[in-house]
Amino acid sequence: MKTEAQVAVKSQALVGSNVLAIAFAAFVGVGLIAIAGHVQATTLHDAAHDVRHATGFPCH
Repeated sequence: MKTEAQVAVKSQALVGSNVLAIAFAAFVGVGLIAIAGHVQATTLHDAAHDVRHATGFPCH
């Protein structure tokens, strides 16, 4: 049987890892938006085009 202290420590650890995951996802998302906002449209198109070809997805 678990004590209340053990349950509290475990739930606090889960909350801490969730906060870290959310912070990391937000950092990556903001980074992608910032990069996409400063890159020329043709560069983004060419990169997306190359990724489509590399994954075998037809794009023409």
